Amino acid sequence: MLNLNYHVRLSGEVPGFWARLPVHPAACSRLRRGGFSYFSSPMTLDSDFVRSQFPAFSQDATAEIANFENAGGSYACGFVIDRLTRFYTERKTQPYGPASPSRLGGEEMDEARTRMAALLGVAGDELSFGPSTTQNTYVLAQAFRKWLKPGEAIVVTNQDHEANSGPWRRLADEGIEVREWRMNPETGHLDPEDLEPLLDESVRLVCFPQCSNVVGEINPVVEITAMAHAAGAFVCVDGVSYAPHGFPNVGELGPDIYLFSAYKTYGPHQGLMVVRRPLAELLPNQGHYFNGDVLYKRFTPAGPDHAQIAACAGMADYVEALAAHHGAPEGTAVARGEFVHDLMRAREVELLQPLLDAVKARNAVRLLGPAEAENRAPTVALALAADPFEANDKLAARGVMAGASDFYANRALEGMGVSPDKGVLRLSFTHYTSKAEVDRLLNALDDIL
Repeated sequence: MLNLNYHVRLSGEVPGFWARLPVHPAACSRLRRGGFSYFSSPMTLDSDFVRSQFPAFSQDATAEIANFENAGGSYACGFVIDRLTRFYTERKTQPYGPASPSRLGGEEMDEARTRMAALLGVAGDELSFGPSTTQNTYVLAQAFRKWLKPGEAIVVTNQDHEANSGPWRRLADEGIEVREWRMNPETGHLDPEDLEPLLDESVRLVCFPQCSNVVGEINPVVEITAMAHAAGAFVCVDGVSYAPHGFPNVGELGPDIYLFSAYKTYGPHQGLMVVRRPLAELLPNQGHYFNGDVLYKRFTPAGPDHAQIAACAGMADYVEALAAHHGAPEGTAVARGEFVHDLMRAREVELLQPLLDAVKARNAVRLLGPAEAENRAPTVALALAADPFEANDKLAARGVMAGASDFYANRALEGMGVSPDKGVLRLSFTHYTSKAEVDRLLNALDDIL
């Protein structure tokens, strides 16, 4: 039985002190679906309205391409493009000054932080922006490098993208013990029961993905976070491969760190990083010494990209537009975000199952991860008997854009007995994908597999 009233030990300056942090009661009911339940909604996702929000679907260069490489980067929504264009044409000055362009530029940057934090269910100063999730993680790892003591331990997985694995593993150079939580080599499943033996009083941090970028299975964040917190460890969740399928309520899920990439969530090329206050105040400042008292500046050592931060408010605009169009009840930003999340996921599950059914029984194809759409994101990696790069070329010739690579998931592929040198064919989509595009993909796969 999980102890959902967990303790977090604040090691370091206050030895023996424990802070009691209760799990949100609503979160308990969401353990079985990766931290989210599906709310009943009187509407289904209006695909025509959704696609009208993305200029790529009306441009000659992209309109005729069926895009199944969304896990590598989604199309940007019109709200983001408009905000980015406005910033570069009307606000491109040093922000926060008294002159109108400077003042408005600063206000738009603040708006992005405030609104995205509200959508994620966290305080505004708990959200930081950086050039990428990988770089954000390296900055955090440097902070932990100074805070952790030799002999203390962290837990990482072999299911992660290298961004949430490599930076943490390098702490072994400082005498930190690195323990690996390994997935099932046949299924790719990351079993919470296998985590339990790795947890003891020396563990300070547990790192894992909400969803792997090659396995696709959605991990139960609430359950895993509760286990780690009960052992006195902080939690870092890589949400890069999950957030494109609905922004999570990070405050309810409970991790101390949550990372994702705006360019995979219909936005500009930025990494967004939530670091909750109790942990952020413990870790040493990584920014300029005179910015150390501003929480979101503690983990931003370089000057931020003003225009791209401001454009991130367009992601919140998009969620709000979907909520309004689909009749979401009035409420908080995070509640309306959850409404939209469930619309997105229901649409993706509907489109995903036919694809899984089409590939799981083929003799020359190994589907990585679950074969049930409800248990995974629409990120489908296939280990082929043939060359995945040649298969990808053949798809491209049929107007289908997919991906062939190791996708920076070398450890995950090796853990499932797949050579990273050979790689996999990856087919990935989001809620804006149409049924006609899925049908086109299935027909192309019939031709080439």
